[in-house]
Amino acid sequence: MSEQVFQQDLSQEEQQGGVFPIHLLMREKCGLPDKEKMLAIIEKHLGDVDCFCFSEKNIGLAVKKYPIECDGKTAFPMLLITDCFLNEKLEFDPLTRSQMWDCPESEDIIASCRYDVVAADVFSSFMDYKDRAEMLADLAEALVEIYPSCEAVYFGNSGKMFTRRRFLGIDIPREVRFIYYAVNVRFVNITGSDDKIVDSLGMSALNLPDVQYHYHDIDANEVVRHAYNLLTYIFDNACPIKTGDTIDGLKDGKMSRDVQWRCNFEDALVQPARTVIDVNTLEYAAGDRSQE
Repeated sequence: MSEQVFQQDLSQEEQQGGVFPIHLLMREKCGLPDKEKMLAIIEKHLGDVDCFCFSEKNIGLAVKKYPIECDGKTAFPMLLITDCFLNEKLEFDPLTRSQMWDCPESEDIIASCRYDVVAADVFSSFMDYKDRAEMLADLAEALVEIYPSCEAVYFGNSGKMFTRRRFLGIDIPREVRFIYYAVNVRFVNITGSDDKIVDSLGMSALNLPDVQYHYHDIDANEVVRHAYNLLTYIFDNACPIKTGDTIDGLKDGKMSRDVQWRCNFEDALVQPARTVIDVNTLEYAAGDRSQE
């Protein structure tokens, strides 16, 4: 765990349902992929697509698998992929850098991989959230196959990074890929106390809430596992949780119906500013709980 001290900064608000950028980080500039090979890989992962743009600067694809009805017309979500360029604007703030738990090589990658291919979805905010999650996970898998020279894949909405080798080695059920790939569960200590915060970042792309635990005297790994279980429940069930509802808590390190933790929608304690599901861990809870 990093001992670096961070300053709370809630001045920047998170955008719900916004564009979802996927970065492929490279040590050297790569050329444009072969169009036929690229489309074969894309369609293997995403089904039929319409390639409406293929230039030295951008690739544009309409994904036919997910028709969207809007004002009586049928449209399709679009994927835009940039060329490989020197991305001098891509910055990794200290908090983000400290939370790259899935990529121990992150510092070397940040220092040496300044070339970037960026892919993002457009006109996707009206999609069913599970369809969008599936499309984005399929896109990420297609991209690392199309660009074998990339060193790492970085999900800009959550700050989560994987080396390409580790990403290709992931073997998990399709239905949980988005959470594993693109939702980051973070951990910070509160300076001057024994209190800790575990929270998540990345669910906003699906217009679903992130979660937050402000607590003490529980093993952080147990809380992180609980958070991923809760996020999966939220994803599977379109977030049925309301303020005042209870969920199974932890007993002897495992989820148990004997312990019921209370949920409330509250402002996030760690940037970016957003509304999260705060989980009250009862005798382990930290902060002011007088209003609960």
